[in-house]
Amino acid sequence: MSDRQLDDAEMATWLPTIRLVQLLPQVLDRTLKAETGLKHAYYAILVSLAREDAAAITMTDLAGIAGLSRSRLSHALDVLEDRGWVTRTSCGRDKRTLTAALTPEGRDLLRDAAPVHVAQIRELVLDPLTYEEREQLGRIATKLLPGVTDALSLRTSGDG
Repeated sequence: MSDRQLDDAEMATWLPTIRLVQLLPQVLDRTLKAETGLKHAYYAILVSLAREDAAAITMTDLAGIAGLSRSRLSHALDVLEDRGWVTRTSCGRDKRTLTAALTPEGRDLLRDAAPVHVAQIRELVLDPLTYEEREQLGRIATKLLPGVTDALSLRTSGDG
């Protein structure tokens, strides 16, 4: 077998994995939009900003946490800022560095959207798994994530 083809066992692992990673964000997005009017990508940004240690987070750090390119993040933050859910300010020590923070309205929206999101994560991902399978899934994702994150960073480092 060539390195250019996956064998049957590899395909049996890969096909459901890629299907899951493609479909799950679509389902989460559709449900959040229908129930709260909020896109899943925006929800991810708001959740990142709501963390206790994220009173004001730089755009570069937020892009990495939210898994977005800097240009997609900038567009999303334009929308979130226009809606009054996020504020952006220049960092005190470096005026070229912008930080983002959640507004009280953004925190209220997130509080309303969280139960919808959590219920769907439980229904689609957690509840069908045993405790041991959940732990295993967490370990597998944790093991794969650095390589994917590094590959994405290399591809988007020139993204402006």
